[in-house]
Amino acid sequence: MQVHEILRIKGTVLYTVAPQQNLGNAVVTMTDLDVGSLVVMESGHMVGLLSFREVLRAVRGTGANWQALSVADVMQRDPQTAHPDMEVDELRRLMLENRCRYLPIMEGDTLMGVLSFHDVARAMLEEQSFENRMLKSYIRDWPMDDTSG
Repeated sequence: MQVHEILRIKGTVLYTVAPQQNLGNAVVTMTDLDVGSLVVMESGHMVGLLSFREVLRAVRGTGANWQALSVADVMQRDPQTAHPDMEVDELRRLMLENRCRYLPIMEGDTLMGVLSFHDVARAMLEEQSFENRMLKSYIRDWPMDDTSG
């Protein structure tokens, strides 16, 4: 399975935020949309990624004034990215080695989507379930060798 197949299943809806937006508003957006990350876009290009990890670091680092920070103050700059033609096993390895829960998928300079570790786990489960059903069907339909006759 390749990354583009997971994107096709998940869909390519992107949730974005501007770097100058304040962090409080970005958190409201994340909770309202029930997403764990926002792509930070400026002039049509990805300039960073904001996840709840960065938000929690900002809360811990600044205390009560965290909401007034800008997204640019706390976002992950130049996040690790993946390519749509990457195999899922390579994607999982990349996410684990870099401790990425969210990974932007880029084709050249074009942002194709963002995959979460949850998206990858769901796709793998669906693929295994499909393969399991196919194997059971194959075994069930296997011709019996009737040599007793």
